[in-house]
Amino acid sequence: MPSKFTVWKQKIILLAGAWGAPGLFLISFLDSSVLSFPIINDLLLVELSMHNPARMPLYAAAASFGSVLGCVVLYFIARKGGEAFFHKNAGVHGPAVRHWVERNGFVGMLVAALLPPPTPFKIFVFAAGVFEVPIGSFTLAVSIARLLRYFTVGYLAVKYGREALPYLAHHKLEVAIVVILFVAVSYLLSRIVLSHRREEPIAP
Repeated sequence: MPSKFTVWKQKIILLAGAWGAPGLFLISFLDSSVLSFPIINDLLLVELSMHNPARMPLYAAAASFGSVLGCVVLYFIARKGGEAFFHKNAGVHGPAVRHWVERNGFVGMLVAALLPPPTPFKIFVFAAGVFEVPIGSFTLAVSIARLLRYFTVGYLAVKYGREALPYLAHHKLEVAIVVILFVAVSYLLSRIVLSHRREEPIAP
């Protein structure tokens, strides 16, 4: 017999599906912060985009911004909770995640956010809050990753229908590698451009 909590979550899912874009925002926010709705936001995005392809960008944007806001809330919860809070939730992965976040900063958060399931991304969010990754860098990295993820899912939903998620699941490693390489090249190019600008002489 399902628990009251499970029934409550099922009611949220039904309500979100009926609400469309606001529902996607709600599910994505909750999934990235205080609750967990594994792949429900992806499934809703696919279903809504199939039935109304013209609104796919709106649905993808709602899912993206809901997820980003949820991650920011979790970031501040972790920041308030402190290092003991992080180790309690991170388990055996704690030391490796802490090292990755502290060593790589923005790029580390971006890569972690782009990795496909079952990567435990919430642990990286905990680490970012506890070990004080700058909130601007954190938010930008998560925003880029979520926009790429949900617009990709939305595009595939319009093109392939319900086969979109199986397609991603079958090719998740290839998709992750391509996206990470794209982001890495973009980041390196931006660093080169900025370094050249710093070296330009100041006009008298």
